[in-house]
Amino acid sequence: MAALLVDDRDGVRTLTLHRPEAFNSLTVELKESLLAALTDAAAAPDVRAVVLTGAGKAFCAGQDLKEHVAALRSNDPAPFRTVAEHYNPIVRALTGMPKPVIAAVNGMAAGAGASFAYACDLRVAGESTKFLMAFATIGLTADSGASWTLPRLIGYGRAMEMMLLAKPVTAERALELGMVTQVVPDADVLPTAVDLATRMAAGPTTGYGKIKEALLTGAGADLEAALACEGAGQTVLGATADHREAVDAFVEKRTPSFLGH
Repeated sequence: MAALLVDDRDGVRTLTLHRPEAFNSLTVELKESLLAALTDAAAAPDVRAVVLTGAGKAFCAGQDLKEHVAALRSNDPAPFRTVAEHYNPIVRALTGMPKPVIAAVNGMAAGAGASFAYACDLRVAGESTKFLMAFATIGLTADSGASWTLPRLIGYGRAMEMMLLAKPVTAERALELGMVTQVVPDADVLPTAVDLATRMAAGPTTGYGKIKEALLTGAGADLEAALACEGAGQTVLGATADHREAVDAFVEKRTPSFLGH
């Protein structure tokens, strides 16, 4: 059984973590498959938006502990090499994807699984969804970029509370905090995310990519660096067919038809 399912439709690539019997916990196989799929989606011109979701009753329970315990008990000299080899590259692939990435969060999202959702651009959550950062309960710190993404979503204080107290955050509370974009009935999570991705796939993809680049730069840069990034992006986008089409459509009072370049 494949650990990751890939489906293409109407410019949207849906990636489904597919270990439902283990709440889609992350094995080396699944992490390598996900990283390869994200890398491929970033480069594929026919993919204009990406949806990330989980099979079954959970989005992703985080690291597969059976595999982790086996590494510890085998006296593996670097049991956490997966952080550098898998988790960090996956988060870079999600945040650096030059097209929108939407997380369809069904059920529990814990640890690295929750961190992957934070690294996506938008998050659609089901009513029963819960986010859990329980690193502290097993004597570990944050990984998969959560120390960077989560405070930017909900603020330093709330992120610290989640990390230190390891209390689950419900979908309703996540919406209040700004952690998710919207909350829908559980059965509607994936259809809602795919519908949103489909609408964005018909939009100015290159523009979306430059918006992501500008916000990613601005999150860790001074004003001058942010202005420079914005200026460079506008120079590139000003020469695109999509920008010209949008201007023409505005003047002609019609709906623009974007090509994604």
